[in-house]
Amino acid sequence: MDDSIARRLEQYTVKRPHEVLIVKAEIDGELDEIAIFKGFSSSLMRPTAFDPDVPVLPEKAKIISIDRVSSPYNPDTPRYLQQGLSWETMQSLLSDLGI
Repeated sequence: MDDSIARRLEQYTVKRPHEVLIVKAEIDGELDEIAIFKGFSSSLMRPTAFDPDVPVLPEKAKIISIDRVSSPYNPDTPRYLQQGLSWETMQSLLSDLGI
């Protein structure tokens, strides 16, 4: 589980606490938006389990895009650092941080 997509993205936000990741993904045929900040994930569109061991972003999820946003995150006026990153581009950023 340590190398799961969700865990890697959470570790990114631990190493970059001034950033929030907004992940747009398709999970079981439904679209979801997930905010990841300081190592924690939460769905912006559906209930999030109380148990932190239940992944918000399962391995079978299809990542559509990832936005890097400055914290604090304000959904009305987000301050984007980068928008619409592909999973492949994000993997490069993760690798640069050793994640």
